[in-house]
Amino acid sequence: MLTLQNWLSFYEKNYVFVGTVIGRFYGKDGLPTPQLAQVEAMMTKALEANKQEQKEKQKFPPCNAEWSATKGSRFWCSPKSGGVSRDWIGVPRKLYKPGAKEPRCVCVRATGPPSDQLDNPVHTNRGDLDDPSLREYTGCPPLAITCSFPR
Repeated sequence: MLTLQNWLSFYEKNYVFVGTVIGRFYGKDGLPTPQLAQVEAMMTKALEANKQEQKEKQKFPPCNAEWSATKGSRFWCSPKSGGVSRDWIGVPRKLYKPGAKEPRCVCVRATGPPSDQLDNPVHTNRGDLDDPSLREYTGCPPLAITCSFPR
């Protein structure tokens, strides 16, 4: 739906509207059909979900990751990991999301107030480490910015 919305925006911005194609989305009278309303509602829902996903990605950016047959896996955080620029590095954690089959590695801010309490002067100075959706990697020091898991 997001791809469809992007194409629609592209054409609306770069081309002159000349008419409609009669069929599934427009009737012979040129008016939108109920199917078009359904698609537009799905696009709106997809845009909102994408906005929410981007907001979460700012809070929990993806880790950098590498794997090799000889060394195994390594996850690490940097100020630009996951393509998200920020003023903190963070520590790798497993993020569990409802409905997901597997957790994913995210970088978590380890100091200051939790993201949902940035204005709160009274906090534990643990950033977002206490979020209930997060788990530490077994065998990785709690505040390490790199976690390695040999083969």
